[in-house]
Amino acid sequence: MVPNDSYRAADFIAAAEALGVDISIASEERPPLRPDDRFVRIDCADPEASARAVADLAATTPVDAIVAADDAGVEIAARASALIGLPANPPAAAASTLDKIAMRRALAAAEVPQPRFEVVTSDDDAARVMSVFEGPVVVKPADMSASRGVLRVDRTENAGPVVERVRSIVAAAGRDRDRPLLMERYVDGPEIAVEGIVWDGDVEVLAIFDKPVPLTGPAFEETIFVTPSRLDQGVLAEVHRVTRAANSALGLTQGPIHAELRIEDGVPVVIEVAARTIGGLCGRSLRFGLLGAPLETMVLRHALGMRKRSLHRQTNASGVAMIPIPDSGILRSVDIPDDVRALAGVTSIEITARAGTPVAPPPDGDRYLGFIFAVADDPDTVESTLRAALDRITVFVD
Repeated sequence: MVPNDSYRAADFIAAAEALGVDISIASEERPPLRPDDRFVRIDCADPEASARAVADLAATTPVDAIVAADDAGVEIAARASALIGLPANPPAAAASTLDKIAMRRALAAAEVPQPRFEVVTSDDDAARVMSVFEGPVVVKPADMSASRGVLRVDRTENAGPVVERVRSIVAAAGRDRDRPLLMERYVDGPEIAVEGIVWDGDVEVLAIFDKPVPLTGPAFEETIFVTPSRLDQGVLAEVHRVTRAANSALGLTQGPIHAELRIEDGVPVVIEVAARTIGGLCGRSLRFGLLGAPLETMVLRHALGMRKRSLHRQTNASGVAMIPIPDSGILRSVDIPDDVRALAGVTSIEITARAGTPVAPPPDGDRYLGFIFAVADDPDTVESTLRAALDRITVFVD
């Protein structure tokens, strides 16, 4: 299940081909990647009708599993699986990962460590929350991803203007600008990402990424991910425990999860949990087993019940850097000198944005210019390689 703007279609299709799996594609429009595949048209804004369309396909074509490549397909996949009778997340649990307010309330009910939060509907609400929290606050839309519309505010008098800016970003994305927003206490400390697969309600952690570039705001543009994490083993054990507790609180039972946490004074705090794999092309930084199977293969193997447990991540260190967007405007070019591609450890560089198209960094945008991948014997070397590559790349935006 791939929305039109998905980065992930090609990688999932390649994984299916490698496994010898026949696929049907559900999307808003027929993708050009595989024009001969079985196709069902869906509307990602209408999960109920889309789920029925997929169930209708299953009435004539055998379907063994449904996999959502991105957030837009998560609830549809859960609903369709329920109609067909396939193992999957309960639809309500899947939907809770797409609504940050519902997610926060579910985590709070289970007493999972997370930021203190309030739901706000007006500028007056925002100013009240600022005065009560007595410190920096992060304002978020309830239903957007990739840091779009997420802004930090430090002063009470700025709360109203920041809320209005977030509402304008929501409206520009075609969403309801008057929908309640989330305000959270800003959690200070390093951020990590956890990649896992849920087997019958139990989380198997596949990888933990450090995010070595501090994400302090006012916007939160992610840049570098490196695995394995360099955190203390005791902290990592707690990360595993808290991630499992968050998954249980949300009621997720099957499939991939991607969790974001911050470590505040040694304590993992849940920022977000998604019922999908890591975004963009970042999953290409992970390989499993002796043959280097990609993350998408792990997800498909799980969905098809091909193994009870996954293969282990390869032992070398790896990472990915998202090329930052310097300003809003029209992308003219991304200049990558030959010596960047020749850097020891750089395995590939993929430019995903097309010249001549509009681009914008967070909080206004939610797309990436491209991705740099690197491997090495240790995570410190991976990080330094990715930083060196980023330093030598020049982006031209009009």
